[in-house]
Amino acid sequence: MNIALIGGTGFVGSALLEELLARGHRVTALARHPEKYAARDGLSVVRADALDATEVARAVRGHDAVISAYNPGWGEADIHDLFLRGTRAIIDGVKQAGVKRLLVVGGAGSLYVAPGVQLVDTPDFPAEYKQGALAARAALNLIRAEAELEWTFVSPPARLVPGPRSGRFTVGGDELPMDGAQPARITVADLAVAIVDEAEQGRKLRQRFTVSS
Repeated sequence: MNIALIGGTGFVGSALLEELLARGHRVTALARHPEKYAARDGLSVVRADALDATEVARAVRGHDAVISAYNPGWGEADIHDLFLRGTRAIIDGVKQAGVKRLLVVGGAGSLYVAPGVQLVDTPDFPAEYKQGALAARAALNLIRAEAELEWTFVSPPARLVPGPRSGRFTVGGDELPMDGAQPARITVADLAVAIVDEAEQGRKLRQRFTVSS
């Protein structure tokens, strides 16, 4: 497939890039700073700003699918507003380009821990991640309103960690995965496997899903 990748130098995005290239997909990475990417077989890099729908449209036109791991950075003071600006620009740009398939990587904060209670609303949710998590929840609500796109939203479990690729995981829906009394985990490499599987197979169209080891 021809895949456009947004956020390919981040924690999740870099794992996605490795998984996509390992499977032989042709990847176009959108980047404000293309020099951050090393030359790779199967990889093209296009200068584009994820906050600009026109630039997104130009870069993704003609691709089979777009995978967005966009995150302005947890250290950004305006992470909430930037996250939503980027989400809106990516959705609009993908639609302008005529690409139907969009996969978006969000956060665990919007997963349910009890009926009507999402993780981000619990008292112990880390303050340093709260604004980003609230923005990711709003992004999920935005994309759920999209009738034109064949979208999928992916929420990792609460514990997303470095580690090897096993290719083994359990797929869930809207509830926070648990490992006994503790939140479940997954390595970023296995999260990338699950996302690329979905890009290839399209089993969760217009749905949100999660995965855990």
